[in-house]
Amino acid sequence: METIVMLVLMLAVFYFMLIRPENKRKKQAQEMRDSLKKGDKITTIGGIVGTIVKVNNDTIVIETSDDRVRMELTKWAVSTTGVQTSDQPENKKKTKELSDEVPEEPEAPEAAPAIEESAEKEEN
Repeated sequence: METIVMLVLMLAVFYFMLIRPENKRKKQAQEMRDSLKKGDKITTIGGIVGTIVKVNNDTIVIETSDDRVRMELTKWAVSTTGVQTSDQPENKKKTKELSDEVPEEPEAPEAAPAIEESAEKEEN
C-alpha cells in the first residue's frame, strides 16, 4: 500500500514540476505566434532579427535590414517578439555592474632610472 502511495506521489510531483510548466510554455509560444501582426519586430530561433511586413496563415514575411531584404519564414521559427539579446539576463546585470566600475590603470614599471644608469656607465 505504501509503495502505491509513493508511486502516485512521485507521478504527481513529476506532472506539476515538468509536464505542466512545459505545456504552459508551449501554449504561450503558440499564442504569441498567432498574435503576430504587421510591424512587429521579431527574433527567429536562428537569431535573425526583422520587422514583419506580411502575415499569412502559416508563414510571415520579414524585412531584415535597411536594404529591404525580405525573407519568408514559417511562424514556428519565431522565437520572441522584439530583439532578443541574451538568454541570461542575470549575466547581463553582472556585466553592467562590472562595467560601471572604473578600472584602475596599472602602474607602469619605472624603467627610466635603469636606462639612465646604463647610459652613465657607457659614458665612463
